[in-house]
Amino acid sequence: MKEIIVTGQKRNSLGKKASKELRKQGFIPCNIYGEKKDDNGNPIAHAFSVSFSELRKIIYTPHIYVINLDIEGEHYTSILKEIQFHPVTDTPLHVDFYEVNDQKPITIGIPVKLVGLAQGVRDGGRMNLSIRKINVTAPYQQIPEHLDIDVTALKIGKSIKVGELTFEGLEVATSKDVVVCSIKMTRQAQQAAATAEEEAPAAE
Repeated sequence: MKEIIVTGQKRNSLGKKASKELRKQGFIPCNIYGEKKDDNGNPIAHAFSVSFSELRKIIYTPHIYVINLDIEGEHYTSILKEIQFHPVTDTPLHVDFYEVNDQKPITIGIPVKLVGLAQGVRDGGRMNLSIRKINVTAPYQQIPEHLDIDVTALKIGKSIKVGELTFEGLEVATSKDVVVCSIKMTRQAQQAAATAEEEAPAAE
């Protein structure tokens, strides 16, 4: 994965009122969680804020990043865990990060990249991508930017499921029965096939 540096500031005031005021000033409330837990077994969160301009480069992008957080001199290696968006404006309201380390594997959704021109598309079918990410588990250093899936041999009416795929060094966490992509018969291809069938006896 690509790495990126994001700078934040500690949050001393918490709650809805304080968060609303932060957003007015162009900052987004954030938390980072790690392995440490409180006496009740709940993950301990460190509250901070990041400017909207800083967050844009990791939110509005198809890429996934290892995020090196610098919070007033305190450094964390992290990934995005969850983003809460405004239901109308689609602007981020709150962001959760998760601290990663060299020892413990993480589970994260990786973008799918279809490689090659499918046989079914060459025959007039239409490629249908059902999911854009596949969840995998591995140490964060081994996580790729995308998962390449060769679709060259895929024919009309056929599909590729997650269970058919393997990726070196990665454990696939998405259900095996989930369809990744398929080739659908288009109306044009149906008409071409019907015409070919009608002409076949005449040719004989």
